[in-house]
Amino acid sequence: MFQIEEELKKLPNKPGVYIMKDSKDNIIYVGKAVSLKNRVRQYFRKNNKTKRIENMVSLIDHFEYIVVDNEAEALILECNLIKKHRPKFNVLLKDDKTYPYIKIDIKSDFPTVTYTRRIINDGAKYFGPYASPGAAKEMVDFIKEKYKIRQCRTLKKRTRPCLNYHIKRCLAPCMGYIKKEEYRKQINEIIDLLEGKISKILKELENQMKEAANKLEFEKAAELRDRKQAIIRASEKQKVSNISENNIDVIGIYKSQLEVCIEIFFVRGSKMIGREHYFFNELKDMEIQELLSGFVKQYYIDNPNIPSKIMLREELEDKKIIEEWLSNEAGKKVELKSPKKGEKLRFVEMAENNAKVTLENKEKEKNEILLELKKVLNLEKMPRKIETYDISNLAGENMVAAMCVMQDGMIKKNLSRRFKIKTVLTQDDPRCMEEVITRRLKYSIEKENTGFGRLPDAIFADGGITQIRATKKAIKKYHLDIPVYGMVKNDKHQTRALMDENRNELEISENLKNLITRFQDTVHDTAITYHRKIREKEITKSELDEIQGIGEKKKQELLKYFGSVEKIKKATEEDLMKVKGITKNNAFEIWNKFK
Repeated sequence: MFQIEEELKKLPNKPGVYIMKDSKDNIIYVGKAVSLKNRVRQYFRKNNKTKRIENMVSLIDHFEYIVVDNEAEALILECNLIKKHRPKFNVLLKDDKTYPYIKIDIKSDFPTVTYTRRIINDGAKYFGPYASPGAAKEMVDFIKEKYKIRQCRTLKKRTRPCLNYHIKRCLAPCMGYIKKEEYRKQINEIIDLLEGKISKILKELENQMKEAANKLEFEKAAELRDRKQAIIRASEKQKVSNISENNIDVIGIYKSQLEVCIEIFFVRGSKMIGREHYFFNELKDMEIQELLSGFVKQYYIDNPNIPSKIMLREELEDKKIIEEWLSNEAGKKVELKSPKKGEKLRFVEMAENNAKVTLENKEKEKNEILLELKKVLNLEKMPRKIETYDISNLAGENMVAAMCVMQDGMIKKNLSRRFKIKTVLTQDDPRCMEEVITRRLKYSIEKENTGFGRLPDAIFADGGITQIRATKKAIKKYHLDIPVYGMVKNDKHQTRALMDENRNELEISENLKNLITRFQDTVHDTAITYHRKIREKEITKSELDEIQGIGEKKKQELLKYFGSVEKIKKATEEDLMKVKGITKNNAFEIWNKFK
């Protein structure tokens, strides 16, 4: 039995990482400490803790810790554990966010310039990140238009040049029409362009223009002039006024009563190449310093494009150790700056103002959606939580259902749930719906901590009156008063209206139609994906699944070795033991099953 007070006495006065766990052994928080003894004890002492910390401590059943040699090692371990386990009380960034980059494969004799979201350690140069895919693609198109670089994926010798050569968009290195050194001059200029070294490029182009004019190569001079003007226009479009810094990220933060927004500006070569924002709705009572520290560590772990400076309002408590870590990661000096005056402070304020506007717009949009729903559905209170369900099967086989949640006007995919139909044996969607709604309500009413949370304020049935009635029937079993509405689709499978239990269609705005269409699509995709997974599992099921000691891995090895179950049936014990992972006992069980 884990006794917290006893374990606190055993904590060493050394740097390390502590891991808080709940009664189900789930990791709920990961933190680092210069002294594990002092830091971990703080959580269990009676002092002024925030609501969030109080909630976390109330869930702690036991904790673990890992001792390291220094604070730098603790920071790296903390970042990796947070990224791997995604504890609910840490600052978390979405894993699925990937930024566009521009890639130049500089190791090639004749490099290409491409748009990519995938960063790999292949020796290529990556420029970005571009928060807007359009901006990155526009820059790639500009480069391909103004520079005669190859656009083919593989450099193969040809019997004749391609169309790009004939329309003067490529110098045909595949035909040997240009030397590596000459081609490389173009690539070096493109690299300078992407790094923001505009004055250097313009000076070089000016010299080349004069040289071409002196040689009476007026067509070449005109081409160089056009490129120069295009670069000036592209440069002006991205220019950030009065910013002298070359390679910085600027982070702004804004907290409302409900949520936190962090906005990050990317400035490269005195030009703002993009921005991104993140929302955190579970961390509103976290101190700004702690929020920013957690964000910086999670954002820059495994980030291939760490800038030379990161500017933010607050000076972080662990600033020095973060700078040391980022400098090692980037292979250059990286500084965290908290400007107090001048243009740098103005830029941080601009990021903060944008975070405020972004958050206010989001909350305004959510409130408008909720107010419209309340009015359209004629409800007494705001429909903060709405659930929808969908049934999926194929001719009555492998029947499953999915539940999706809309909370505060936002579709929350992480709250989706899946069900296998247990009591309905034939294809009957209304009866399946009744079973699923009954089971879902039972979880919240009769069982605690099931992950379903509180009961919904409304349920949207994916279908017409029969689905509404099936849902109402399930609700009545528990004597609840949860309103139910059907989602009516048009010929293009998009929501055109909501329907009440009296078959009255309720008119809704275009914004609400789009949101409910996405809601319908989300639950439909969740149900279809789950059904497909169950069906595929059923298809791969075989007689081998019935044999003791033969799991999925050994089954795959057997089928890979013999090719079919029929051949396995004819195999001797000696033949079976030749398969990777098959023991003498396994071989006997298989042989005995079929003989």
